[in-house]
Amino acid sequence: MIRRSLSIVAMSKRKRSAASNKRSPALRQSSPRHDERIHGIHAVRAALANPRRSISALYATKNGRDRLADILDPVAAREIEVSPAELTRRLGGDAVHQGVMVETAPLEQASLGSILEAAGGRGPIIVLDQVTDPHNVGAVLRSAAAFDASALIMTRRNSPPLDGTLAKAACGGVEHVPVVLVPNLARALEELGRAGVYRIGLEGSANQPLETAAPQHPCALVLGSEHKGLRRLTAENCDLLCRLTTPGALASLNVSNAAAIAMHMLATRAAK
Repeated sequence: MIRRSLSIVAMSKRKRSAASNKRSPALRQSSPRHDERIHGIHAVRAALANPRRSISALYATKNGRDRLADILDPVAAREIEVSPAELTRRLGGDAVHQGVMVETAPLEQASLGSILEAAGGRGPIIVLDQVTDPHNVGAVLRSAAAFDASALIMTRRNSPPLDGTLAKAACGGVEHVPVVLVPNLARALEELGRAGVYRIGLEGSANQPLETAAPQHPCALVLGSEHKGLRRLTAENCDLLCRLTTPGALASLNVSNAAAIAMHMLATRAAK
């Protein structure tokens, strides 16, 4: 009788465990990597036009689809018509989705070696040192695409995901600028230096203005977070530290604005 009772208890525990696993997929075998979600007209349009993208579904309101009709391929992705409220529910109340969202596999990540091979004929490599705000990183990517930057390098940790808010702020820049995620930024800068890349760090306390610098080509533009700036090892692995001249009442700039100004300076100097 006792053995039978124990057997019944054990079976009951197994059933409860199985039911719990059905309710909580996270408790079972880890699932495959989820698709990225990209929203906003410009970001979605750029993703749809990118042949390197593998898009599984397009969610769009009627108005949103009409704005993309000129580039839609009926067989390229599954189209699902949704209401604005449904998109907001899927993406969260803060998302400015403009009536469109795609689910897509992540882009294949670039390697440091591959961007070094291509750096000679393009603009600077942009290096971000623990810039964590997706709006700022997205804005930097947008400027990087405008000035034909070779790549964007960030650390694998302490960097925002490349979809969602970041992709929206980048307005398609994610599709045009290779992104390299490295485990250690100081070592990546060392490798850039060994490959002949001239590394310019932007630091508000630096003595030399960027306007008077004479950077070599290819070059990397290194920017830190707004609160901490460049970390010590990051600064030590730069060939030159420069500041942007700001004669007004506020001495500091948002990191994405500083990046855009610096890229414009380097682009106009290269054109002379």
